[in-house]
Amino acid sequence: MLLARAGYRVLLLDRAKFPGGKGAATNLVHPPGILRLKRWGLLDEVAATGCPPIHSYGLQSGPVQLMAKLPAVEGVAEAYSPERRKLDEILLEAAVKAGAELREQVALRELLTDAQGTVIGVRAETEDRTPIVEHARLVVGADGSNSTVARLVGAEKYDSHPVLNKSHWSYWADLPHDGRVRTYRHRQQHAFTWPTHDGLTIVGLALPVKDFKASADGERDATVISAFEEVDPEFAARLRETRRVDKWMTGAVPNFLRHCHGPGWALVGDAGYTRDPITAAGITDSLRGAELLVEAVEPALAGDRDLAPALADYARRRDALVSGHFRYTRDHAAIADYNREELEFIRAMARSPHHGSGMVGMFATIVPPAEFYSPANIHALLDHIPPGSEPGWKIRMVRWLVRGAPRHLPPATRLADRLIAANLGSMGTFLLDSPVARVA
Repeated sequence: MLLARAGYRVLLLDRAKFPGGKGAATNLVHPPGILRLKRWGLLDEVAATGCPPIHSYGLQSGPVQLMAKLPAVEGVAEAYSPERRKLDEILLEAAVKAGAELREQVALRELLTDAQGTVIGVRAETEDRTPIVEHARLVVGADGSNSTVARLVGAEKYDSHPVLNKSHWSYWADLPHDGRVRTYRHRQQHAFTWPTHDGLTIVGLALPVKDFKASADGERDATVISAFEEVDPEFAARLRETRRVDKWMTGAVPNFLRHCHGPGWALVGDAGYTRDPITAAGITDSLRGAELLVEAVEPALAGDRDLAPALADYARRRDALVSGHFRYTRDHAAIADYNREELEFIRAMARSPHHGSGMVGMFATIVPPAEFYSPANIHALLDHIPPGSEPGWKIRMVRWLVRGAPRHLPPATRLADRLIAANLGSMGTFLLDSPVARVA
């Protein structure tokens, strides 16, 4: 769409025929994705599909509850959860309106290359096996985790990790909504719910792979409602009183980055980078990735620079943008129960609008983890643990090292950071490595 709007000839090939089915997606688009839709003039269409704005995200673990407003990204501080099929139709219609040509039910068979190995086009075939040969200056694979383009060019994976959990979710009718995403962590279970399109609500549960069991729909109803019974009995009662209106969907993906460019080709979205869906960031990542690619290659297509360095710039910017959230998502996807110190910190975040907003902003791919877990930001969080709250000895020690130790002992704060990091799992590495501060 963006390249077509810039005046370039664009050919879209898709194995499917639109409109397709709902697809296995939880639909959520975080504020960075909403910002792109707004820039492209498509947000009003998305909102008109019947999905309410979402302004707050929350996390609950036992007695600790955090619900915070989303931080703004260039004035955008809301998420939406449109039906994936309708969102795809809006994007596709915008691309065709801009001049892109769409050919549906076409399967990619081969990439054309020149004598130097540069990709110069595609060989494909229609559903009735009619061959298609097209030449192009750039072939872009936006064809998912199992990308055919990636396979044909031999794009290698790196920073690859296995499936960490499996989830199932479905749609419920007649549940009241208040414009919030709610997530719950309890006994290595991650329950989630938020409003989506047409008055429906997404309700789901993620479990570590070892604990996930395939079951019939009725059994899944019981499993999910039972999980909510433990963390939010009032919501569980509402689930029992209302009705599920669709089948249960199941999702699980490995975590990896792929080399996302080469001579004459590039990968965007899940084709180049896949992370666990527990943070519901797939659509947002795809929208941001498309914009990054166009910003990098448009000057090259216009003749102002060579394509190869432009694609290399795209890859560098892509990795810089996603690497922190990739690590954060893997940590979140392990669904490990929070220890006492982590719960104390989350309780403190609930008392601090700045930190609460930052915490949910990480989930929403707004706030970089290295920024949130910077020493200055975490030290400031200690001020929101009241002296009378009787935190554990580790928190008391950390607070003394940061706030009470004599100023002529500079190693004190470094020791405090090591103590904190030891209780933050893989997120502790951000605290020890990052010089970035985000202090209100």
